[in-house]
Amino acid sequence: MPYNTDALIQAGLNLIGQAISIYDSDLKLAACNTRFAEMFDLPTHLTTPGADFAETLLHLAKQGEYGTVDDLDTFIRTRVDQARAFQPHYMERPRANGRTISVEGAPLPQGGWVTVYTDITEVKSQEQLLRTRSELLSEEVLARSEELAATNRKLAATVSALEEAQRELTDMEARTRLTTEMMPAHIAHVDSSGRYTFSNRKLSSVMPGRPSQINGLHISEALGQDAYARVLPHLQMALSGDPSTFEFTDSLSSRRIRVAFTPDESENGVYILSMDVTEETQARAALQQTRRREMAAQLTSGLAHDFSNLLTIILGMQSKLARMPLPDSAEPLITATLQAARRGGDLLNRIADITSHREWRPEPMNIAGFLNDLQTIASPSLPPSIQLDVTTPITRRARLDPGQLQDSLLNLILNARDACGDTGRITLTAQHVRDTWIDFTVTDTGTGFSPDALQHALDPFFTTKGDKGSGLGLSMVYDTAKLAGGQLKLANTDSGASVTLRLPLRHAAQHDANDLVLLVEDSPDLRTTIREMLTSLGHSVIEATSVAEARALAQGVPDIAFVLSDISIEGDAPGTDLVAALPDRPVYLTTSLPATDPRHRHALTIASVLPKPFTKQDLATFLGHNITDT
Repeated sequence: MPYNTDALIQAGLNLIGQAISIYDSDLKLAACNTRFAEMFDLPTHLTTPGADFAETLLHLAKQGEYGTVDDLDTFIRTRVDQARAFQPHYMERPRANGRTISVEGAPLPQGGWVTVYTDITEVKSQEQLLRTRSELLSEEVLARSEELAATNRKLAATVSALEEAQRELTDMEARTRLTTEMMPAHIAHVDSSGRYTFSNRKLSSVMPGRPSQINGLHISEALGQDAYARVLPHLQMALSGDPSTFEFTDSLSSRRIRVAFTPDESENGVYILSMDVTEETQARAALQQTRRREMAAQLTSGLAHDFSNLLTIILGMQSKLARMPLPDSAEPLITATLQAARRGGDLLNRIADITSHREWRPEPMNIAGFLNDLQTIASPSLPPSIQLDVTTPITRRARLDPGQLQDSLLNLILNARDACGDTGRITLTAQHVRDTWIDFTVTDTGTGFSPDALQHALDPFFTTKGDKGSGLGLSMVYDTAKLAGGQLKLANTDSGASVTLRLPLRHAAQHDANDLVLLVEDSPDLRTTIREMLTSLGHSVIEATSVAEARALAQGVPDIAFVLSDISIEGDAPGTDLVAALPDRPVYLTTSLPATDPRHRHALTIASVLPKPFTKQDLATFLGHNITDT
């Protein structure tokens, strides 16, 4: 039968003649032996794992363990503060019951400490007896004692040096752990069996839904089976000595994760660095789509120009033919040729729309209100026999491009109308996906997508409508999705077709009018103007001119609701540094830099940005206020 390891360890501790207690980094009892309870006459609830250190101190103080204590609260608070900054130590002290104990404590690598208590009453008695009889000792014994004393002093000096080295190592380890905890990434180490031996407790930040305390867990337990299956081939590669860097999409959180596995040859383990690169991936997808559009524009512009010239010539020649005396049978042919040429011109305009330069310009939007307006716009284009239902549970505002989103959803609704035929139902829903995406889904009760359409519907010019369709509708919606860093998904349902436009979710600011604002702006005139805008909106304002000054104010004023900072401010650090420096407060950025500036582009990937110049109404909308400028 398998051994109960915890029971074996506890039994071993109970056999030790000294009292032992182990407390964790949260000042909770992790383990102790029966000698600890007996030595200090502790009740059961204070020797049970999880017992509070401060409560144990209070019990011992009331028992007289520390002598007369005038102010119990101050005494307990001081001892708790000392425990949080635990240092290795050795001391001897008398107890209220007349016994004498030695107390030796040492910090643990993972936080917390272990303390050993030894009853040295008998040893002290023997030392006293030797001192009283020292005059009876022979001169030779005294000399030997002096020699031993000198040796002991040397040993004590060596021990002190070793303790100092241990303290320095402990301080170094504490600084290293603090550094890893401040990193916006998960840093960890697993042994050859795949169990965590170190973690900076950031796994839950990088991959939401996972535990923070994972030391001792197997990597499959921490990540879950789906994510573990994705990383396992790379982990095995690293355990074999080959480093590996890769990305995968976590199905539980819908986040894009980049992982680096580095072999630890000394222990046959693996160092792990994992980061959430969802926003970076979304921005990269948008940039790639922009580049594709630029390439398409370059490739098609010359062809479109020549084709346009040919259509112009065809239209001119057909007009001349129409004025010439020709047989009646020629008129339908001329009319058909003119219609085809004009349709070719319309097609060129659609191609120009696709290849022309467009940008995704997000702004704060009320999703429910936007969809209500969209339903009003789209309904007249539908026959009475086709019903359009629009629903959303979303109440928070999001930052989206209303123009491109409206065009895309109208396109999907009109496609659904064509699929329904004479009668049917179209449903448009919007919902959040794990606080990472926002899905706009259009479903219909039509015939659904054919296998060929599911495979090629996003290709330019593909259509199932014959000469009535251009084949550019879904392609343009797909283009919009990629431009924003999102996705377009096609599927069939039990009753028809489903198209989901998935866009990156960026929550828009929404603050109460009486919030305290930290304004970071180095231009006195601008600072005065923006401060007046904020105070007229009901906010209280404190001001800074640099990142260092803003951080100091944020640490000293806990009531700050949010930070409004320019990107280019006083000092070497830009305002964008405040996003990472103040993770517990929303940071919004303003800038007069052009949209093409790399600093402006970077700012958009980490925070909401309000371009300058802006009005009070612009600022109110940006912060989620509903006002009317006067």
